[in-house]
Amino acid sequence: MAARSYRFLRRTLVVGCLLTAAALPGAPPAAPQAVSPAAPTDAADPPPATVLRMLQMNLCNSGRAGCYTGRARARAAAVITIQAPDLVTLNEICANDLSVLSRVFQTVHPGRTVVAAFQAAGDRPSGNDTRCRNGQRFGIGVLTHVPTSATPSTVYAGTHPTQDLADPEERAWLCVDVDGGLLACTTHLSASGYRVALTQCDHLLDAILPTISRKAGYLPTVLAGDLNLRAGHDPDVRSCIPPGHQRIDDGRLQHITATPDITLCCRTLVPMHEATDHPALLATLTIHHSRPGRRPA
Repeated sequence: MAARSYRFLRRTLVVGCLLTAAALPGAPPAAPQAVSPAAPTDAADPPPATVLRMLQMNLCNSGRAGCYTGRARARAAAVITIQAPDLVTLNEICANDLSVLSRVFQTVHPGRTVVAAFQAAGDRPSGNDTRCRNGQRFGIGVLTHVPTSATPSTVYAGTHPTQDLADPEERAWLCVDVDGGLLACTTHLSASGYRVALTQCDHLLDAILPTISRKAGYLPTVLAGDLNLRAGHDPDVRSCIPPGHQRIDDGRLQHITATPDITLCCRTLVPMHEATDHPALLATLTIHHSRPGRRPA
């Protein structure tokens, strides 16, 4: 898996490539299958759409926050097993949480290659990574799956250029480009400074993600995460969502937003049974491929 960084990033990319890859079509029989219509016979017809299920979870698993219960990882494993998502975005996790959940994800997608990526949050006082109470790196992750280990995938990650200086944790973002078919991203924005969170959201959606997409020759893009912003509040999360992008949320702070060539539907809140302070947010993505090229397999 290739890893790239850009001059606007403030920290070096840290990638955890475990057993995971962009989960596009190929879920087990019990799970909804990717829609793959017959190949068009007219060369002018667009390629068939790709359908996948996406799951966003904030596990609050640092061991330091008041919402920590010690049960979030086990509940997340159960949700992944039951819901069989193709793509999972994770916030507030320890590095080993991604390792454990990637093995669960692999059991849901047997015969596929799982791709896992991790990005630690920065720690301003030490200049290193923020640590969980157990000493592991603390941050965000992405899980997805691809047909084989030879399927190309690239990870991009970094910390936001604007941070809340009253908070020692430097918030991060993370994206996985799988075979030029989808840029799947997550972030966990500032919780102590809502104006800072809005600035981070603006820069991520208006500068960072479009730059990655443009350099890759354009990619349909989806971002899921705990943005610590709400719709209808001040500041309003909708003010940082680009025109034409779709957005769904959990009614509070977790959101999924996508470029206009992706349709979001079928929003479901999956109970976490008080293992963490956020429900899991499940959605179905339909990627409309408007022109020929590489697509998720």
